[in-house]
Amino acid sequence: MAEAVLSATETALENQRIGPLQIRVAAICTLVQMCDGYDVNSIGVSVPSLTHAWNLPGPAFTTAFLWSSIGIMVGALSAGPIGDRFGRKPLLIASLLIFGVASLGSAFAGSLGFMTIMRFFTGLGIGGAFPGAATLTGDYAPHRRRALMIMISFTGAPLGGFLCGQLAGVLLPTLGWPSVFVIGGVFPLVLVAVMAVCLPESPRFLAAKDSLSPRQAALLQRLDIAPGQGVAHGLDLAQGNPFTPVIMLFSKGYALQTVLLWVIFFCSLMNLFLFVYWLPEVLHLTGMTPPEAARATSFRELGAIAAVLYLGVLIDRFGPERALAANYAAGILFIAAVALFAMPYLLLVVVIFFSGMAIIGSQTGANAACGKLYPARMRTSGLGWALGIGRLGGIWRCAGRAPHRCGVNWRRVDRSNAVNCRNRNCARRKRCNHSPASMQP
Repeated sequence: MAEAVLSATETALENQRIGPLQIRVAAICTLVQMCDGYDVNSIGVSVPSLTHAWNLPGPAFTTAFLWSSIGIMVGALSAGPIGDRFGRKPLLIASLLIFGVASLGSAFAGSLGFMTIMRFFTGLGIGGAFPGAATLTGDYAPHRRRALMIMISFTGAPLGGFLCGQLAGVLLPTLGWPSVFVIGGVFPLVLVAVMAVCLPESPRFLAAKDSLSPRQAALLQRLDIAPGQGVAHGLDLAQGNPFTPVIMLFSKGYALQTVLLWVIFFCSLMNLFLFVYWLPEVLHLTGMTPPEAARATSFRELGAIAAVLYLGVLIDRFGPERALAANYAAGILFIAAVALFAMPYLLLVVVIFFSGMAIIGSQTGANAACGKLYPARMRTSGLGWALGIGRLGGIWRCAGRAPHRCGVNWRRVDRSNAVNCRNRNCARRKRCNHSPASMQP
């Protein structure tokens, strides 16, 4: 009897209707992603001002970028076992607390060493919040619309980056670079209080509990789930030690899918973090003031938001392989245009917009596809580890391929990004050819 009830629970969750509850969860998770996008971009838009304030060359901040990426990697790799085994809500609250406090600490940094430490902890929190928010959105989405819902929540990241660039254009000339980090720290700490009251835990974790509060029981009833079963067997939840979800990534036909997704994320995030961290300083070196560079860069995130208008629907309808391969292919053209042609300001902004649509938009689509391809019991681990391994690409970029470092021409780096887009397409096609039937949740 328990099996029948629990099987019905999974059926109800996979076919739930999108209503106020699902929209509320997606909205809060979108705000979490906004915090992530803002804080990732905050150091990039602040570097042009910091080079003057601390009398340091731009390449000196490679260390801060490097440790920020390392922190994101550690947070993302840790998020999977924690979120899949102990719950999504505790992971999100802890992550926001960490990077909110660390971002505030960055505002009081007086040296590159202290800034580097703060950026590591900021990255640690970002790495945990990113997959946690996406997974919780997926838990409150029906299977047929899961990729679209997750991708909509991921619009928060580029929106946060866009707001960071626009606010920096106003704040840097008046209040200076610390104000950028103060906003990046206060907002997530306020959001923690909102989440504690308004954000529910994953319905699978609630259904597995022996005792529920009246509010939790009412929430399950809204999802057509009978509360109070008190049995985890039959629910799509990870069992055993915390690393069980990670081990499952290489079992039951998921191994090849996992490896190919990691290749795609590595190449994609290599490009993404190069643009996020270094584009403001590169534009500053071409003659723009720090506020002008921050504003121009922000249109990259606006392009990523525009990608959601069509990419999530295409993934749900035609599959991630075809939709993302086409979007990555478009990225080759726009990245090559930035590398090969000198353009006036307005045209450059347009190309930056479409580059963001292709680079960040495709990464957002890859995140959504990853959340849809893995079942609930390993969804946080699948996305978290893909993001964590992908951060190795960002780390490699920070450590060994900083633009204008040691005389490297930044246009050569952009041409290498076009090659990376081509490599991602090759991996996409190979994953499509070898995708197991067991991919479906």
